[in-house]
Amino acid sequence: MIAEKEIEKELTAPLNGDENFSPERITGLALQLSSKMDNAIKDIQKITFQSRILSLNAKVEAARVGEVGAAFSVVASEMGFLSQEISSLVENLEGEASKDFKEIAKINEHISTNYRGLRLSDLALTNIDLIDRNLYERSCDVRWWATDNSLVDALTKKTSEAYDYASKRMGIILDSYTVYFDLVLCDAEGMIVANGRSEHYNSTGASVSRAKWFMEAMKCRTGDDFGWGVVHRSPLVNDERVLIYTTAVRENGDKYGKIIGALGIIFKFDALAQTIVENTPLSKEEKQKSRVCLVDEKGLVLADTHCRNLEDTVDFTGKFRLFEDKKGFILAEYNDSKCCIAHAKAPGYETYTTGWHSLIIQTM
Repeated sequence: MIAEKEIEKELTAPLNGDENFSPERITGLALQLSSKMDNAIKDIQKITFQSRILSLNAKVEAARVGEVGAAFSVVASEMGFLSQEISSLVENLEGEASKDFKEIAKINEHISTNYRGLRLSDLALTNIDLIDRNLYERSCDVRWWATDNSLVDALTKKTSEAYDYASKRMGIILDSYTVYFDLVLCDAEGMIVANGRSEHYNSTGASVSRAKWFMEAMKCRTGDDFGWGVVHRSPLVNDERVLIYTTAVRENGDKYGKIIGALGIIFKFDALAQTIVENTPLSKEEKQKSRVCLVDEKGLVLADTHCRNLEDTVDFTGKFRLFEDKKGFILAEYNDSKCCIAHAKAPGYETYTTGWHSLIIQTM
């Protein structure tokens, strides 16, 4: 017989807080219930078979004794009819149970998929939120340092001594802020006149007038504004992957002063973004079947556990619809496999947002 109290205890245990109410738990309980139902049906079939044999033997014995066993023959026949009815009921029960367990399997798959998608999209949001919050600090750094007297003096005096002092000053900043490869100071024409790590990077004298980040700096209306270029490999720091934040340097360091140049701070992008995607809290088994990445609005990979940074574009059916939502997931074909693709859009922090997208692509 099925231990109903035992099953009830198992089903209610997660709700009472004894164990986690997870899809894996539901699957285990469904399989356990299915096994116990199968065993119960087999027990009933065994008893029914034995009843049939007993009924047959009773009929044979009744026939042997003649009229004396006539009444017993009627009982034996009824036992046979009853056994047949029980057998039919068991067959119906077996069929219905099979249908029910198929429905349970479908429901459990739906629950499991939603549980997976919600969990992965939460992790994707955590990743992009960490990146946005950290990069907001970079926008603060560049606006603050652009008012430093040494940088303003260098672009005002335009002497080798002033440039050297600006380089020294930027070097001191870099000693404390190790998240940067270098700081570069440009004149209004886009010529780099000083940098903070001249012993490592020979960028002084190079022109960056056509660089997106420099052009963004020259469009800043006040000292509160800043610009930043796309993630790229920069020749200024030996082709490392970087993100450059910039703002205009102004006369007297005044917020509304005339633009006399620009400051570019060259951020170690991989040290932040690659570290975050690689340390997403997934189990060892999940990591083997997952791709965690950060992409721009077109799907260009910026950070990636598959190490295809700036070399790959993530694409799948439903991507643009998914990207419209702040957070969510879809089931889609990706690289010839059915995958759960979880997504979160950059939420922004204070007045800043990258506008990027965080993805976790996990094979089903």
